Amino acid sequence: MKFKIHKNLISLSIITCFIFSSCAPSYAINLKFWKKNDKQKQEQNTDNNVKEYNSSNETPNEDEILPDSNIESAEQIDSDSVNQDEDDLVYVKSFEVLGNNLIDASFIKGIVSSKEGHIYDRKAVTKDLNNLYATGYFTQNIRAVPIKLDDGNMRLRIVVEENPPVTGFTIEGNNSVPTADILSILEPLEGKPQNIIELNLAIDRIQELYTSRGYILARVSDMTDDPDGIINLKISEGTIGDIKVIGNNKTKDFIVKRNILSSTGEVYNENVMRTDIMRLMGTQAFRDVQRDIVMNENTGLYDITIELEEQRTGKISLGVGVDSSSGFFGSVGFGENNFRGLGQKINLNLMAGTGILMNDNSILRRANWQAELSFLEPHFKKENQSLGFRAFYRNFGSYQVPLAIEKRYGGDVTLARVFEKYPRLTGSVSLGVEDVNISEGDYGEISNLFRAHGLSMSQRAKQLEGGFYLRAIPAIVFDTRDNPTNPRHGVVARVSLEEALGVSSDAETYGKLEGVVRKFIPAGKKSSFVVTARGGGMLNGNVPEFAMFSMGGPYSVRGFNISEVGMGEGYMMGSIEYRTPIPFIDRLTTNTFINNIRLAAFVDGGKVFSQSLTDKLYDRPGYAITAGAGIRIFIPGLGPINLDYGYPLTNTKGSRSNGFFTFGMGDLF
Repeated sequence: MKFKIHKNLISLSIITCFIFSSCAPSYAINLKFWKKNDKQKQEQNTDNNVKEYNSSNETPNEDEILPDSNIESAEQIDSDSVNQDEDDLVYVKSFEVLGNNLIDASFIKGIVSSKEGHIYDRKAVTKDLNNLYATGYFTQNIRAVPIKLDDGNMRLRIVVEENPPVTGFTIEGNNSVPTADILSILEPLEGKPQNIIELNLAIDRIQELYTSRGYILARVSDMTDDPDGIINLKISEGTIGDIKVIGNNKTKDFIVKRNILSSTGEVYNENVMRTDIMRLMGTQAFRDVQRDIVMNENTGLYDITIELEEQRTGKISLGVGVDSSSGFFGSVGFGENNFRGLGQKINLNLMAGTGILMNDNSILRRANWQAELSFLEPHFKKENQSLGFRAFYRNFGSYQVPLAIEKRYGGDVTLARVFEKYPRLTGSVSLGVEDVNISEGDYGEISNLFRAHGLSMSQRAKQLEGGFYLRAIPAIVFDTRDNPTNPRHGVVARVSLEEALGVSSDAETYGKLEGVVRKFIPAGKKSSFVVTARGGGMLNGNVPEFAMFSMGGPYSVRGFNISEVGMGEGYMMGSIEYRTPIPFIDRLTTNTFINNIRLAAFVDGGKVFSQSLTDKLYDRPGYAITAGAGIRIFIPGLGPINLDYGYPLTNTKGSRSNGFFTFGMGDLF
């Protein structure tokens, strides 16, 4: 996305005159003792580069130097003494400074090049006077007094006149940045002679302070001094006068404006506007969003224009793909991300798959059917609050209950809200109903397993428990990631509670708690580490086998098939992953899609508690540590596609000795 800003923001006059070849400051300064009457400038003497000045307090023009007439002597010394023979050279025997009250003599002596023991040179002394004047602490009444001594050498006396001292500061117009923060920049100047150079540098730092906090239009618009040495600063912070929206032909105006938190009468903040633009882009209704800023010369306020480029939001999709849980699959879908121009989203997806890819003998080989209809109102009743509805149907070979067919249908409604005082914190609650039907898929094979392990088939009925449930799932998410697509630093954490109330006679009520936290740590300029901790456990009731926590697969411990590590009433696991771009790829292409591809190396480990009956049937270890590598391909609007190869590091009976490939879509955890 592009950001444009007009440059006719504030025109600040330059009234500073110095001996530099160019005047860097760009502020309107109204300090009496620095004013100059242009009519009093004298013509330059091109023969000897010397100018004559009267005794007024004029300030030399920036290309002028102090005159040789400011070099006085008690006993005249031949001006050509430096050209005499070596035996006749005059040396500076002693050096003293007079007239300084606030500026330490060591500071002055450090600038003057004519040191004790050096040959006296009038031209060098003249240059020293100009260098002192260039510090900004002194008036033009600086002079050098060479005093001849009895031994033929001399004492060099530098007489200075300091500018009036700064006794304090007043700040006006700062509503967005505290006065104390501004004074912390100015306070080092207090108690010193007024210095236009240091004042302008301080003004630069004040404006940098504003810019660092997003107030890019803020300027120090005026500065004056009082006779008592008080410096008065007036700040124009850049107030918004009007906000206009153009380019939205389908999307309603109020839909656009509710995504813009910036408002008229407020001080413009680039960070807030950037968030507004990202929020508008997040609606997926626009191809591009730009903003234009122009100062209204009549009001002195800034008019903001939001320029939108809409895109087609309705789409019909046909696709084929592969992942670990659905196998090879085909899908058809319809989606509309700007339904009726109100920013609402509606989606219908149908999918048919071959079943669990590279499944082990615990998962029934059969087709996978799924259908889902969803609707989202991103601004329900108030800002930062959304409401979503969902209905679904699934029919697949269960990867929780061995050799069983699992059918589910139901629906839910989810209300989510971002906390106003804590914008990084989002709370949600989901209420829904679900019917879960678990049926036998291969009675002969499962009965053989029970007999081989000396178990009674009466326990099979416990595995096949399902029923009709009412569900309530409150959750809270804390997210400080710098980029939700490809983050390099920040934290994301989620805690959820699921309470399932069994309504039918065959359904048992249960509750479980689960949490995950991920830390993104930058490594070098483009790489990062991702550290993850995750865990969950049963809170109440008896969790049926289809709802137990499972470990193994692309979204858990990689290097194992889905649930192959084990299932149980609780678990804990951790992971560390290193992500880096393809080496030197940015030197070969500027394509964003290719540059966002990441190579990954990882180590996963975890343990299951209170293991299930299925783990006994298949001798699953219940714990695992794996290491491996993979690739992350980030698809806009979809998220990452993950291909990983993991190798078990623990001596587990149920593990694959040569490792295992896993495919996944979306975040691994």
